Amino acid sequence: MKIGFIGLGAMGGPIAANLQRAGHSLAAHDVRRVEGFDRKNSAAEAAAGCEVLFTSLPGPAEVEATAAAVREAIPRGAAWFDLSTNSPEVVRRLHKSFLEKGIHVLDAPVSGGPKGAQSGKLAIWVGGEREAYEKFLPILKSIGDQPLYVGPIGAGSVAKLAHNCASFSVQAALAEIFTLGVKAGVEPVALLKALRQGATGRKRTFDRLPEHWLPGRFDPADFTVRLAHKDATLALQMARDFGVPMRIGEIALGELAACIERGWAERDSRVAMTLQEERAGVSVQVPAEKLQGILD
Repeated sequence: MKIGFIGLGAMGGPIAANLQRAGHSLAAHDVRRVEGFDRKNSAAEAAAGCEVLFTSLPGPAEVEATAAAVREAIPRGAAWFDLSTNSPEVVRRLHKSFLEKGIHVLDAPVSGGPKGAQSGKLAIWVGGEREAYEKFLPILKSIGDQPLYVGPIGAGSVAKLAHNCASFSVQAALAEIFTLGVKAGVEPVALLKALRQGATGRKRTFDRLPEHWLPGRFDPADFTVRLAHKDATLALQMARDFGVPMRIGEIALGELAACIERGWAERDSRVAMTLQEERAGVSVQVPAEKLQGILD
């Protein structure tokens, strides 16, 4: 298949190389001179006559600039997969504009880092017309082992931004608990080993969500709010004793305290997560049967 590829950086370069290894004809463009590709002098030249266009760019501004450059070059019936971490608003606007010309825009951000881009171990979260996703799925599988259709245009970008924000939030929480544990007297490697042996450490971050929060199962409790509040209080007292600031820990304790004030002391501690649903004005709960098989 004839492919245009724009953006040959740390992610785009290895992805483009995998497309070439899969036997596709690739016309590529980057603002820098990159060896190993049929490099075109402009984005429009790379996109001209392509059946599918891929872009892997730093952000929304670069994607919009590229859209203006390739708008007249991409032929009717082609599909444009934007692999960038982009704004859902931007991709929805581009989707509407290019669909008027018979071109399908799909947001398809990836996760796996440069090593995943090189090895092909990438998650690819796609939003857009499902028919276009299915048509080009074999190509997506040549660059990533876990392509997933998430929903309408913009859904892929929403999933990617939610994922990355989760990563940054978990990093911040882990920084707190490691500084607390080490300053309170546990050697870092021993602390890492201990934390990985616990209930939270034994499962992947998101694998516990179908147990309580998503299906709304808080009664009977596996671990009560009362006990969680006690443990969090002891941990934060230890933090004060050793002079370790715990901004995220204080927020978590406050959520548990709010649950007790509501009379939820004997409910499962995960019920505290519903407070954020109330603040956001959205319910994330789904029937338990819809969750079956997701973790297999």
